Amino acid sequence: MQIPSLKIDFNKQDREQILMDINQCLETGQVSMGHFTEQFEQEFAQYTGHKYAVATSSGTTAIEAVMRALNLNGGEVLAPTNTFMATITGILFAGGRVRLVDADPQTFSITVEELEKRLTPKTVGVVIVHIGGIITPQINEIAAWCQKRGLWLFEDAAHAHGCSFNGLQPGAFGIAAAYSFFSTKVITSGEGGMVVTNDKQLAQNVKLLRNHGKPNMWETYNVEVGTNYRLNEFCAIIGRTQLRRLNEIKKQRQAIAEKYTELIKETIPELTPILPADESSYYKYIVMLPTSIDRDTLKKEMKKRGVSFQGEVYAIPIHRQPSSKKIGLEGEFPIADDICKRHICLPIYPSLNHVDYVVSQLREIVALLK
Repeated sequence: MQIPSLKIDFNKQDREQILMDINQCLETGQVSMGHFTEQFEQEFAQYTGHKYAVATSSGTTAIEAVMRALNLNGGEVLAPTNTFMATITGILFAGGRVRLVDADPQTFSITVEELEKRLTPKTVGVVIVHIGGIITPQINEIAAWCQKRGLWLFEDAAHAHGCSFNGLQPGAFGIAAAYSFFSTKVITSGEGGMVVTNDKQLAQNVKLLRNHGKPNMWETYNVEVGTNYRLNEFCAIIGRTQLRRLNEIKKQRQAIAEKYTELIKETIPELTPILPADESSYYKYIVMLPTSIDRDTLKKEMKKRGVSFQGEVYAIPIHRQPSSKKIGLEGEFPIADDICKRHICLPIYPSLNHVDYVVSQLREIVALLK
């Protein structure tokens, strides 16, 4: 049996709709940021409960566009060290400075306690990452802490499509949120991103910046110094199709996650699942290993039995990345070092039908390695 770490499925109906819409683009010649992109924005804003949604070429450019719209001007931004480099470069490329923050072992998120440790007079804002699709139950406390200190809060929701806490989706807790539609995400458009916000001025600024600072798409009249963060129509078409199925996809992933949780708690007590406090689409199903088990050895043994694990979140934190030495982002973050070293991410996608096999093989290997 072979169980891949990820499998992306487009059913027949979706493929037919995608091809029909792409054909319309080809017939009209409108292939860059047109009718389908506008529809994708409107539908995503409605789904997430926000007034505005602005499509971009990637989740990375969505972060960078917001950071540029916030006019960082060398200000410090507190951001987690256990994240993907795009979270950090979005700040740096927008003219900000990064001050890394350690993690919460229960949620893989940041905490008020760790933020307080890293706060300086130069701090202008905070970036929180909803790692693996988990919105920390401390999110309201973090938002209040930011507000009290006159800081903005921005949410990196690249993992959090369809996730919520107390009925609110990412973007409702901070000034805005950025989503990614890369091919590995809960829903994908191949490439693409989206900024959601209830701040009209911020949405307008992001729209300007994504199109070279031009208020009108096809008029060469620049009122801001922007660049090209535009989404093409083909990606928007795929994204819209995926968005229509997001609730269905989320339910399928939740069912798989619930089965993992039940079986692991019953049969492998040595492992500790990292579970959300509220609604999650389980971009990742994260499990902590005991210190006695080497992750690389376990993954190799599982692969011999046909089970490939998903990539970690993240195996190497920012302060341990080779590139970080070039930009001065070193330091000691013991919690992040520990959780980044000891967690695994089990395969999870809608068409996965072999959870029992995955857990049974995992149980055998854990017994051999502990």
